[in-house]
Amino acid sequence: MKIMQEYLSIALVQTPLIWKDKTANLSAIENAISQHNISTDIFILPEMFTTAFCVEDISLAEDMQGNTMQWMQQMSQKKQAAICGSILFKDGDKYFNRFLWVEADRIYTYDKHHLFSLVGEHNLLTQGTEKIIIPYKGWKIQPFICYDIRFPAWCQNEANADVQIYVANWPQKRVHHWRLLLQARATENQCYVAGVNRLGTDFYGNAHNGQSAVFDFSGNKISDCEADETIKTVCLSYEELRQHRNKYPFWKDRD
Repeated sequence: MKIMQEYLSIALVQTPLIWKDKTANLSAIENAISQHNISTDIFILPEMFTTAFCVEDISLAEDMQGNTMQWMQQMSQKKQAAICGSILFKDGDKYFNRFLWVEADRIYTYDKHHLFSLVGEHNLLTQGTEKIIIPYKGWKIQPFICYDIRFPAWCQNEANADVQIYVANWPQKRVHHWRLLLQARATENQCYVAGVNRLGTDFYGNAHNGQSAVFDFSGNKISDCEADETIKTVCLSYEELRQHRNKYPFWKDRD
């Protein structure tokens, strides 16, 4: 049985993304993470952190032997931490918006369930069908990707996850939804919620102003990156989460 680590340190990596430029994006992220000297258990990257949200060019997709996976493993070993985010992924003859969680000796994956039909993400990509729980240092981590956050039934915390992670390419024009939904998911699911969004303008002119944030189990904002290019580290307390759930066991009455 793994020993519970009382405090979990997570880093929100809020960065601009360059359209379809894997080399430039990975280089910029590596430079930022390498200079981050605060003790960290998890580095969280945005959705499609290698290419930006480009879902119509499947030639950009990688598999487990791709450069991005190798890079993530190297960064995990270098920083002695987990690193996670989503990329355009090829699995056999299918393509996914796949969340990758990489540790030095373990890999977990989650495929985006709610594909963003407004821009045709469902045309070439395959819908994920399963949620996962990632066991890490005694904590239960549950990942989701961007559009998933709009659907509370899918995000319902049946497994009593301690932390839900949402990675996104969320446009500035609807960023007020992003803030509200992060807070709502934290409140209703009685868990910490960490949301990481990108910066910069995409190929179609959509601006992104970040607003990556962490909310606690009662919907209180713990930290906010605002619109800064930054890595913001947040320390989470398991004992505070446990006490809240014991005092307010709303989760017992869910459908």
